[in-house]
Amino acid sequence: MPAERIVRQGQSFHSDVSLYRTLEGNPAAISCGLQEMFSSSLLLTLSEGSRGNVEIVLAEALNNVVEHAYANSSGSIDVGITSGNGFLFVRIVDFGLPMPNEELPGGKLGQATDIQNLPEGGFGWYLIRSLSQELTYLRDGNVNILSFCVGVDYLI
Repeated sequence: MPAERIVRQGQSFHSDVSLYRTLEGNPAAISCGLQEMFSSSLLLTLSEGSRGNVEIVLAEALNNVVEHAYANSSGSIDVGITSGNGFLFVRIVDFGLPMPNEELPGGKLGQATDIQNLPEGGFGWYLIRSLSQELTYLRDGNVNILSFCVGVDYLI
C-alpha cells in the first residue's frame, strides 16, 4: 500500500521533515516521545507560549491515537514535524481503528452548568481544533493520517 510505504521509509516520510519519530502506541512511550521531541533543536527554539500550544495539540492527538485507534490493540505511531513561515506542520500516522464515520470529531464544548463538577476529559478535540489550523484526517486503507499546523513564535 502506498501510504504504508511512505510511512515506513523513515525520513522520506515527508521530503522536508525536520523531526521524525516512531513511537509505540502506549501512554509511557508517548510521554517519553514528547519529552524527546521537545528536547530537539526544532522545538527548543519555540517561545514559551508556542511551545505550550504545540505540546497540548501533540499530546492530545497522540493520546487520542493510543486511547481510541489502538484501544484494544497496540501499534506504532509515526510523527513528522517541519517548520516554515511561522508554522509547525505536523503529520501523525497510525495503523489503528479509523475515526468514527472516518471523520474528525467536532470538538464542541457543552454548556458548563456547574464549574465544580466539570468532567476530567472530553476537551481534547476542542483544544486541538482551537490551537491548530488546516486540521485534516484521511483514512487510506488501514492507515490513519492526521495533519495540522500550529502558528508559532521563536525565542529571540
